[in-house]
Amino acid sequence: MTEHLHSALRPSSLHSKLRSRGVLSTGFAPNLFVIATILFLALPISARTAQDQKEPELRTVHGSVVDKDENPVASSVVYLKNVKTQGVKTYIADDSGEYRFSGLDPNIDYEIHAEHNDMTSSTRTISSYDSRRDINLVLKLAHKKSDHQ
Repeated sequence: MTEHLHSALRPSSLHSKLRSRGVLSTGFAPNLFVIATILFLALPISARTAQDQKEPELRTVHGSVVDKDENPVASSVVYLKNVKTQGVKTYIADDSGEYRFSGLDPNIDYEIHAEHNDMTSSTRTISSYDSRRDINLVLKLAHKKSDHQ
């Protein structure tokens, strides 16, 4: 009887008894575990990819400020207004009249114009419906400030 009890508790015989009763299968459970583990680890990656696709790509608006004769105007002040919040960003054009605003939300409308001394450009609208990520605008100083307001 002791011999029978010892043989029943041996790992190999316990394993074969459990398998014969259907408690253990011959390979399905380990494969299911591996598949479940892979899926569990892949979920954060696919959720992150979907989240990245939902985030809008930021846009850049750049260009130059010129006078009525198309000459660049250094040190012009370019005003960019967020139409939703009414917040205004400014940029002082470099020596070649160039300006740049980056990191702009593509879902927001903006208004942009330039000023230098007593001259101003027309106000241009950058629409949220414009799908370009990189927008180049030439702002021409063609109006006296008092005429334009």
